[in-house]
Amino acid sequence: MLYEFARPFLFALDAETAHDLTLASLRTAQALHLPVACAVSAGKPVRVMGLDFPNRIGLAAGLDKNGECIEGLAALGFGHVEIGTVTPRPQPGNPKPRLFRLPLRQAIINRMGFNNHGVDALVANVRRSAYKGILGINIGKNFDTPIERAVDDYLACLRKVYPHAGYVTANISSPNTSNLRQLQGAAELDGLLGPLKQEQEALAQQHGRHVPLALKIAPDLDGTQIQVIADALRRHRIEAAIATNTTISREGVEHLAHGDEAGGLSGEPVFDKSTTVLGALSRALGNEIPLIGVGGVMNGNSARTKLEAGAQLVQLYTGLIYRGPALVREAIEATRDF
Repeated sequence: MLYEFARPFLFALDAETAHDLTLASLRTAQALHLPVACAVSAGKPVRVMGLDFPNRIGLAAGLDKNGECIEGLAALGFGHVEIGTVTPRPQPGNPKPRLFRLPLRQAIINRMGFNNHGVDALVANVRRSAYKGILGINIGKNFDTPIERAVDDYLACLRKVYPHAGYVTANISSPNTSNLRQLQGAAELDGLLGPLKQEQEALAQQHGRHVPLALKIAPDLDGTQIQVIADALRRHRIEAAIATNTTISREGVEHLAHGDEAGGLSGEPVFDKSTTVLGALSRALGNEIPLIGVGGVMNGNSARTKLEAGAQLVQLYTGLIYRGPALVREAIEATRDF
């Protein structure tokens, strides 16, 4: 109910200003131990990647890039929280403006460009957090790291976040880092996933615990590309895939204000495309590897549709901007009996 009153004020602000204000408010509530949600549904526990999730609904990466509001966001009822994307070194991201609302389609276009404070700052924030739930940490490469050396950045991040993560996601699908999506090719996947898996095994020995690896893919893939990714996931024994990131398509928003902005499109317009990729990947994998469905989850029915398409968990982000915490409760209820 509170969000219904706050939303008109937030939407009157520039999108990134509203984003920053929301995170600042959550940090304040977190620091003062104030409640940020009430009457949250507990949901039904589910085991995925060898981890016990209290419900199937999680927060997608991108909202809390630096791990500054983990407790405040978890209090909204999420069964897991994914933070990041984080890079080895701090970077400012792309020039502003870089975040745009398309309210008529409940959509957002962003070209943030992995703006974050760097992996050391994120780890420090996670250390300070009292959150005891499942924390995903999403890792990427710095914008100025050549694509042929991208694996070095992913390995550097993996080593630092491993002791603090419930699972780690390698993000190779953001459209806002030059050439990043090249890593979805067959040879590039082998060059990335092989070393990551080898390092994961070494870190498991070092820390005495196994932290699953997930791969986040794009919605702009054809059947051949999806099969290539499925084969690589099997070959390297990656524990999960997240389908999908934002799309570079502008279908359905071409004539809207800001519809022609560069960046990744999220929200309702990406739902069909991301769910199609999710379903195709599920069929290609034959239930061998768990999937996390994300993209255009705007209500309980769309969360359930992701599960019907083959996902074991569902994440949301843009829907939270438009619907507020009520969406979390609705999605948990809609997926409780799945």
